Amino acid sequence: MNPEYNEMLKETLNMFAFLAIELTILFLAISYLIGMLQEYITPEKIQKILTSKNGRGYAVAAFLGAITPFCSCSSIPFLKGLIKARAGFGPMMVFLFASPLLNPVVIGILVVTFGINIAVFYFSIALVVSITAGYILEKLGFERYIRDEAYADNKKSCKSDFSDNVEANKTQTHITSVDNPGTSSCTTDSKVIKKTINRWARPWAPTWKDFKQTFPYLILGITIGSVIYGFVPTEVIVKYAGENKWYATPIAAVIGIPLYIRASAMIPLSVGLVKKGMAMGSVLALIIGSAGASLTEVILLKSIFRWQMILVFLLVVLGMAITAGYFYTVLF
Repeated sequence: MNPEYNEMLKETLNMFAFLAIELTILFLAISYLIGMLQEYITPEKIQKILTSKNGRGYAVAAFLGAITPFCSCSSIPFLKGLIKARAGFGPMMVFLFASPLLNPVVIGILVVTFGINIAVFYFSIALVVSITAGYILEKLGFERYIRDEAYADNKKSCKSDFSDNVEANKTQTHITSVDNPGTSSCTTDSKVIKKTINRWARPWAPTWKDFKQTFPYLILGITIGSVIYGFVPTEVIVKYAGENKWYATPIAAVIGIPLYIRASAMIPLSVGLVKKGMAMGSVLALIIGSAGASLTEVILLKSIFRWQMILVFLLVVLGMAITAGYFYTVLF
């Protein structure tokens, strides 16, 4: 075989092995820690905080979005629950923007792959834009663009759309004594749900389930990134997406939305692009665009928002992505 080809293949395989092992360990560790945190900060508590009238503010909504790390589509059932509970519109929108972007797994992967400075920059941009957009949208009265049917309260047994994401992952048993002390939670037909699995063990099931769902995309991203790193000529990337190409950032932001690749998979894919000369600002725009919105999410949002609100939602995500890209170029 061609010695040059052998060298490129070796570089590709080395990059693949390094990223696969490192990111798998990181994903499992951070997901488990977030699962433990969610044992104490449940969806019910989040709902209570965001519907309270004590003015805890938009920063709290962003924090709660960060510790409930959903992708852009899986945050929709959560949003429906908040709407039915009459949560504040501004904090609710902050939660919608922040949840897929301030994902602790994404932040951890950014730290490992690109360094703490880029991770802090990404987090700061996503946080500030999410809070600012939520505040402005509420002040401009965009709540009027929520569809009336989104407020409809469908009857359910114990669980709502809002809590299904967490409760479905907990093993529970039914007992008949309503007055049994020390048991927790909702009652139906004189039955009380009692948690039976050790609190330290319980987060592992949803952690492993999420990992299995994410793993194919993670491997896909690592594979593409490794192939780009090993085989794609540097001059090709530099020519179309290098530092001196002003149009690379907005194009990357727009491309990110229909791509709909989870940020945890997009970041390892981006490693190869960066090492071949793609501007880091364009990479950040691509990550934010793909993580913050998707065509699937837009379709799901049609059942909640009118088209005016959906358009503004997309503009906010694109604006955030482009802002991050250009700001990074200026500041770094």
